[in-house]
Amino acid sequence: MTSLLFLTAATSAGTAAPGPTSFLLGLAPWLLVFVIFYVLMIRPQQKRVKDHQTAVSAIKKGDEIVTAGGIRARVSRVIDDNEAEVEIAPGIKVRVVKSTIAQVLTPNAKPAND
Repeated sequence: MTSLLFLTAATSAGTAAPGPTSFLLGLAPWLLVFVIFYVLMIRPQQKRVKDHQTAVSAIKKGDEIVTAGGIRARVSRVIDDNEAEVEIAPGIKVRVVKSTIAQVLTPNAKPAND
């Protein structure tokens, strides 16, 4: 029993207080994970959102769109920055909020690559 107490006392006496180097080495894997997460997931999603906002804000009369509800339509007029009037069938026009436009199908409405 005495040798066991001596062994635990000897091993605990040999450890030093953690310093700034061990803190940085413990933090490095977390930073690496965050950088990889940012490059692979966050940045591409932000680019996709920016491209979508650019395409939606640039819609004009004659563009084909798809709403978030899945309705495919042609823009008959842009009312203001928030709304557009679309024709979903010959003679049937509805007003949609631009934020509900999921996709702009007209090829020339896509923004240029930077």
